[in-house]
Amino acid sequence: MPNACKLAAGNWKMNGLRADLLEARALARAFPSPGCGILLCPPATLIAGMAEALRGSALMVGGQDCHARESGAHTGDISARMLADAGARHVILGHSERRADHGESSAEVAAKAHAAHGAGLVAIICLGETEAERDAGRTLDVVLGQLQDSLPQGAGAANTVIAYEPVWAIGTGRTPTRDQIAEVHDALRDAVPDKAMSLLYGGSVKPGNAAEIFAIANVDGALVGGASLKASDFGAIITALDAA
Repeated sequence: MPNACKLAAGNWKMNGLRADLLEARALARAFPSPGCGILLCPPATLIAGMAEALRGSALMVGGQDCHARESGAHTGDISARMLADAGARHVILGHSERRADHGESSAEVAAKAHAAHGAGLVAIICLGETEAERDAGRTLDVVLGQLQDSLPQGAGAANTVIAYEPVWAIGTGRTPTRDQIAEVHDALRDAVPDKAMSLLYGGSVKPGNAAEIFAIANVDGALVGGASLKASDFGAIITALDAA
């Protein structure tokens, strides 16, 4: 079975101004030839500027969402083609904050992923259970159901990454146990249509716990939130992934 590619992806969420591109440049200087993929997903206002700032470096740039349509009367939305035109190579889709705050269904995520693939972008599809769903013993049912319904036809290792992010661990400082993470990632590896598809873990990943998380089987990297805003913090996580 081919090995999945290792990827450290940073989701800046609604954070970052042009001055913060200094952090991206610092990260690029620190990792001129990394042993894993490094991706930064800033807010849409910074995608073009970050792509220019990182030109010639090993770092990649991505978006945080896209619309399922190529163009049209969708005020405030951004198409996958627009992201690619601005310099993005990836796009995060189905993040729990989008699913909860914007009511996105897995069917909508699949449509967006289809659009991303059509624009030549790699779709990072996020999955995860709430605390209530975990307490009810429904974690695998929820996560595998989201996987099945969020993957468009033709999804494979070349155009799709899966990120497992337990909703109750995002931004809370709480992290699942090794066994909890392993259970979900093992189930995802069995369920994905392409066994070489990269499986990321996300949810309060920090420099202090990154090495332990990356030692878990079927964890190929991380989707990092707040710790990706500073080059020093994200750099420590990347170093841990390189060593895994």
